[in-house]
Amino acid sequence: MPTDHRFDLYPDLTLTLSTAGTGRPTLVLHGGGGPATVAGLAAHLSRTAHTITPTHPGWNGTERPDWLTGVDDLALAYLHHLHALGLRDVLVVGSSLGGWTAAEMAVRDTAGIITGLVLIDAVGVDVPGEPIVDFFALDARGIADHAWHDSARYFQDPTLLPPEQLAAMQANMATLRTLGGDPNMHDPKLLHRLRHVDVPTLLLWGESDRVVTPAYAKTYANAFPDAHLEVIPQAGHLPHIEQPEATFAALDAYRQRTTADRTFTGH
Repeated sequence: MPTDHRFDLYPDLTLTLSTAGTGRPTLVLHGGGGPATVAGLAAHLSRTAHTITPTHPGWNGTERPDWLTGVDDLALAYLHHLHALGLRDVLVVGSSLGGWTAAEMAVRDTAGIITGLVLIDAVGVDVPGEPIVDFFALDARGIADHAWHDSARYFQDPTLLPPEQLAAMQANMATLRTLGGDPNMHDPKLLHRLRHVDVPTLLLWGESDRVVTPAYAKTYANAFPDAHLEVIPQAGHLPHIEQPEATFAALDAYRQRTTADRTFTGH
């Protein structure tokens, strides 16, 4: 079972974390929908790994210091956390905003702590001709239509939600806008920096994602020296929720392959 705890990273920043399992350290980073969106993913990984799943500061009522205003701040905080724990050989798995954060961590990881990277329908780069959808301008129906393959199944009518749940969702969206909303969910410099990330990288993408399309993903993948893109059929922006079996199979194959490679090379 996961264990929830808090870690005082800086005097003004306390991380809220859920940990589970044993094995290779694996940091699991959620997107705008909050930690619940990666709970199943973390549970799967924790069968064979030691998972660390933070709640990003500002989500679900957690405190966000005034200076933490960008994904670069978030990435550095998580790198410092890995340093503080003395971890090595870390796999970082990120969904959407979490994938962007993972990529920003990798370009800043001069100590070589991160040895694997999995981006699931990540935002974060600017691809000419394939703009990231401005979902801050969409209503709930529009978000569902862009984010899900089966939008009818996953659409949540905000008028039917309890007031406290709706308020929490609105607060999370406000934090998302603060961290990534200007410019729209990307770092203009990131695409060019990815050439320096020399760890094996897997990009998993929902075939029906209309927030960031598979064509966007292809350019993202091509920016890394060692990356593979795998498209998951009948899935949108969160394939680990819509098509967990296919997503987990691709993820497990990547982990098995890269574990063998690291063992062979002595890392």
